[in-house]
Amino acid sequence: MRNTLLFIIIFALLIPVNAQTPSGEEILKQIDRNQVFDQAISTSTMIVHSRTGDRTIQSKAWSSGNDKAFVEYLAPAREKGKKMLKLEKSLWIYTPEPSDRVITISGHLLKQSVMGSDMSYEDMMESDELRANYDANVLGKEIYNERECWVLELTANNKEVSYYSRKIWVDAGRWLPLKEERFAKSGKLLKMTEIREVFQQDGRWLPKRMTFKDMLSRGGGTEYIIDSIDFNVDIPDYRFTKAALRK
Repeated sequence: MRNTLLFIIIFALLIPVNAQTPSGEEILKQIDRNQVFDQAISTSTMIVHSRTGDRTIQSKAWSSGNDKAFVEYLAPAREKGKKMLKLEKSLWIYTPEPSDRVITISGHLLKQSVMGSDMSYEDMMESDELRANYDANVLGKEIYNERECWVLELTANNKEVSYYSRKIWVDAGRWLPLKEERFAKSGKLLKMTEIREVFQQDGRWLPKRMTFKDMLSRGGGTEYIIDSIDFNVDIPDYRFTKAALRK
């Protein structure tokens, strides 16, 4: 009788613990909800740590959902005036001098580095929510940078995505992917990202400082810092047009 009673007590204690474990899809939904917003204007600083030294690039971005983005580079002088427009699956780059031309980035060009950084144009073109392209399996919980995280393994269900699988460490309280490893179908590690600093604004947690590392590159990685962001904006439709690139 004692053994039976003990079994019932242990089983009862386990039920609430298991019930608190969200599914992989639920975790991805929380991530998407936290990172996808209607409209925003932001300024940022990107520091590229290459083998020949560090480069600092400043930019301003206008975005609407995941499908529309317009970026203008502000500094340094040789990059000032360059612009980029993303509309769903299309991407254009404008260079003011000396060419004064608009270039379509597609095909193999999408694999090229953005401004010499560890991010490719393919990385910037990711517009769909994670749960639209990946099946998620919850591996368990781990402590990462003193934060309790859900560890997820993502496997692509869409052949068009850039990475066949991913492993992410998701802050269980803030729903931010604090660390991510991105793999090829062969299992080779291609990219690694980490959120080093966060901030809270308008009821959501956001990355303040991130690092990107192309594991196939010999450079020291790229830092990406959000200097400011405003969600309470109304961006005119004209901003997301090819004509705006030359303005």
